[in-house]
Amino acid sequence: MLNDLRSRHLLGRTGGQVAVCTAHPLVLAAAADGAKKDGALLLVEATANQVNLSGGYTGMTPADFADHMTRLAADRGLAPEQILLGADHLGPHLWRRLPAMEAMTHAEALARAFVAAGYGKLHLDTGRACADDPRGRLPVTLAAQRAAALCRAAESTAAHFQRQPPLYVIGTEVPAPGGALGQDGTLIVTDPRDLRAELAHYEAAFSRAGVERAWERIIAVVVQPGVDFDNHRAAAYDMQAAAALSAFHERLPNAMTFEIHAADYQAPSSLKQMVRDHFTLLKIGPCLTFALREALFALAHIESELPGLTQPSDLMAVMERLMLAHPEHWDTHSHGTAQERCYLRRYGLRDRIRYYWPRAEARRACEQLMHNLRRPIPHPLLLQFLPDLAGAITNGALPPTPEAILQARIQSALQPFVDACRRQSHTA
Repeated sequence: MLNDLRSRHLLGRTGGQVAVCTAHPLVLAAAADGAKKDGALLLVEATANQVNLSGGYTGMTPADFADHMTRLAADRGLAPEQILLGADHLGPHLWRRLPAMEAMTHAEALARAFVAAGYGKLHLDTGRACADDPRGRLPVTLAAQRAAALCRAAESTAAHFQRQPPLYVIGTEVPAPGGALGQDGTLIVTDPRDLRAELAHYEAAFSRAGVERAWERIIAVVVQPGVDFDNHRAAAYDMQAAAALSAFHERLPNAMTFEIHAADYQAPSSLKQMVRDHFTLLKIGPCLTFALREALFALAHIESELPGLTQPSDLMAVMERLMLAHPEHWDTHSHGTAQERCYLRRYGLRDRIRYYWPRAEARRACEQLMHNLRRPIPHPLLLQFLPDLAGAITNGALPPTPEAILQARIQSALQPFVDACRRQSHTA
């Protein structure tokens, strides 16, 4: 279903694919329910930071996460062929403080683990420098060489396990995971001339590495059409600024299309225009966990107003203590006074709080919150803290349970992306 995205656009049709880049079970459940309802492909991508051989911040290896998704899909009634697992940001970045040779050894081992566990789409992200690389931007020739080495490791593993070889995504125009909009808010759209040269380097590197056949299975190249976000705002898509890049789509080789990272927080109209302009693979994650956090905090505010609770969850205080005790996931992503940094920990669009939901203290607080709210929620509190859902709860369209409320809020954030990627017979 991903192989035909470019051909559809060349025929004047439209359509795209959302890639859900998160490991949170509630977000994945909401995405699975949406895929079942629409009969659509559910593409879930685990980042190398979330899921790796050391467990990542989720505590899961590639095999663990694949097993988790298999069980979740079965529980939600999804057919196996409706799910495609991908590995995101697969490269030496996690080990960038090591010499390149050592970092690449770890990256190749992780690539083999993802393929052995059945992942069918690999994003080869090799554009960032390691400890002994030259300062500044990594030469594209070196990035291409490392991508080809990862591809070779993946191909040999697929052959060893007699698995169907994976699809690949390449490119060096990759924003840092979790949003990387600069302080001045400006973004440089990928220049088609640079992209043409980059693809030539990648093709030559794949040939030298003996993985020419895999070149035909590269389904996308990551480009920057001018969208990204920081803690405070998202840069909106500008079709005029991206026009030259959009026009280059028809010159891409084989089945290759455009993949866009950090598409989170774009307006529905912008998303539809992006897909019409051939930016067909939209990767999102923080906007979905942001919606989850939004709903959890709303429920926590409701809980704080309910009389007679003997054991409140204190969810917001628990999360603040966790983040202060383990600052490695947010400290370099927020600046300002202590009060400003507290605000960003809770409400920044980069949603750094998402790294803390898997921790045992956070899970216990969420479970206690769910337990405390399995009672009728007074209508005034719904109006106060969940005004967008109060009517649906009151008229019976939405079950009055905290679990249903969380799912509704996540699906509301996801739906504009699904709608933008919906396939149509002719371009609107």
